[in-house]
Amino acid sequence: MEKQTAGRDRLGEFAPKFAELNDDVLFGEVWSRETELSPKLRSMITISALLSGGNFEQLKAHLLKGKANGISQAEISEIITQLAFYCGWPKAWSAFTIAKEVYSEAD
Repeated sequence: MEKQTAGRDRLGEFAPKFAELNDDVLFGEVWSRETELSPKLRSMITISALLSGGNFEQLKAHLLKGKANGISQAEISEIITQLAFYCGWPKAWSAFTIAKEVYSEAD
């Protein structure tokens, strides 16, 4: 698993403790627990949580991570369709717009 530095890169000087927790704890310790949950499943859960909360600013990065973790276009389409009925149609539309962009990008 590659070392996460987004927290430090974006917030390191402004919020150093938050950046440390983001990079070292969340993406370092939690995401590395692959015997408990696979990276693909963690991505599916995270994407679902972000969509349900309407946290679209973070969604693209996690869709890219999910794609890298093996979530296929068919699977992400099915996940978003399922969530539309539980989280809201407008959130699903927004998520599909981002997912279409991510899955249209070349690897």
